[in-house]
Amino acid sequence: MGYFREATGIKGPSGFGSGATAEQVTQSIDASRLTVIITGGSSGIGAETARVLALRGAHVIIGARNLEAANNVKQSILQGIPSARIDIIQIDVSSLRSVRAFADKFLAMDLPLNVLINNAGIMYCPFQLSEDGVEMQFATNHLGHFLLTNLLLEKMKTTAAKTGIEGRIVNLSSVAHIGPYSEGIKFDKLNDKKAYNDKSAYGQSKLANILHSNELARRLKAEGANVTANSVHPGLVRTNLGKHSPIFMTVLKTVTCVLWKSIPQGAATSCYVAVHPNLKGVSGKYFADSNEEKPSDMARDAALATKLWDFSEQLVNSK
Repeated sequence: MGYFREATGIKGPSGFGSGATAEQVTQSIDASRLTVIITGGSSGIGAETARVLALRGAHVIIGARNLEAANNVKQSILQGIPSARIDIIQIDVSSLRSVRAFADKFLAMDLPLNVLINNAGIMYCPFQLSEDGVEMQFATNHLGHFLLTNLLLEKMKTTAAKTGIEGRIVNLSSVAHIGPYSEGIKFDKLNDKKAYNDKSAYGQSKLANILHSNELARRLKAEGANVTANSVHPGLVRTNLGKHSPIFMTVLKTVTCVLWKSIPQGAATSCYVAVHPNLKGVSGKYFADSNEEKPSDMARDAALATKLWDFSEQLVNSK
């Protein structure tokens, strides 16, 4: 149903389809009591997510590696929404040191935290290790966000307890989660250059995003925290994310031309899952086109999710 809906724009049970924009899925929603962190908010769907949530009244914290680009986004938002509340904190999610510094700076601001949108990502890049010695797509798309979430989780729980407003964590995944390595996550050969494939490594990192969300949702539910965790596929969006693989992307766009979205459409599902009242209490789910979808069997493997959590914890604690 997912691909059919994406291609046709037909509305799903939520009342929205692939053609809906972020403004449309948040229409009439008052987010003025919310503080939202968005990583990768200096371009693409991250910037549009920041703009629309600011439009709905949220206090938006943009986490970005490129401060100049982030400031340009902030000024652009303020031109259209003079009352917007936007702050910027530098972060490179591929660097655990940078992630820890971001968390320290945010916590020092003594703000509440209602929504965390783990949006930053890279795709199809040549083999490279992060400064922590971790394969770059896994480090950027999963591990940095895993650590960031853990560092901010207590703040989200206490905010939810004090305000009575449900906290929400949104991990940006992708339909590419269906194409990881055959074993899903290369725990034993994660950083092996000889075993590296840029497309499979991307699929691995996007699979990790869903597994992380699911295991986090399970843990939050077990302790009775008023915080949810979900993953989303934004769709095939016209951004520069595929810059490392131009030939492949050209072919993909040609073959799947009817599936591609504009940036306002690409930001819709993130915004929907982050603030829409229909999703109160919904956790551990995967969304596409602002509707719940069924991810791959591997993405629903609870044992694999627990194994990834333990593996990720050991990695971040060793760096």
